[in-house]
Amino acid sequence: MDPGVELIGGIEQRAIVLVPYEPAWPADFAREQRRIESALGEAAIRIDHIGSTSIPGLSAKPIIDINLTVRDPDDEVAYLPALESAGYRLRVREPGHRMVRTPELDVHVHVCAPGSDWQRRHLLFRDWLRHNVADRATYEALKKCLAAQEWSDMNEYAAAKGPLIGEITDRAEQWAQRTGWRV
Repeated sequence: MDPGVELIGGIEQRAIVLVPYEPAWPADFAREQRRIESALGEAAIRIDHIGSTSIPGLSAKPIIDINLTVRDPDDEVAYLPALESAGYRLRVREPGHRMVRTPELDVHVHVCAPGSDWQRRHLLFRDWLRHNVADRATYEALKKCLAAQEWSDMNEYAAAKGPLIGEITDRAEQWAQRTGWRV
C-alpha cells in the first residue's frame, strides 16, 4: 500500500465474488448519479460510470464504481459533508483522490479532479474495453483466475491485476491517439 494512502477503517478482508454482467447495472448507476447530483449540485462537475459494471458483457464484482469529478478533491469541505449526508462514508484518502462508499459496500465513488490522470485512465480503460473484445476477454479471464484465490485485502486483488491493466492501457493509449479519443 502506498504510504500516501489512508484507508479509513484499515485493511478489510472480503471475498472477491464475480457475477455475470447484469443489465440492471446502468440503472443502478443512474440512481446513484441522481443521489450525488442532488447532494452536490454544481459542485459535481462530472459523474461517470466506470469499472467493470460499466462494460456490457464483462463479469464483475457487483459494486457500482463511479468517477465523481470535483474542482479539488483535496478540498473535502467543498463536497464530503454533502456526500456523507447523502449516506456515503469516506474509505480512502490520498492526494488528489478520495473514495467514498455506501454502508452496504455496493457503490464506490472515486472523487478526482478535472483533467487528472485518475479521471483519464479510468475513462480510457472503460471505453477501450467497451470497444475491444479481445482485451475485454483477457481481462475477464484474469479476474476470474484471481477471484478464485484468497486475498487478505481487496487492494491486493486490485494490485494483482496491475500488470495486465498496464498492458491494456498501453493499447488503449495507442487507440486514443489514432481515434482522437479524449475525456
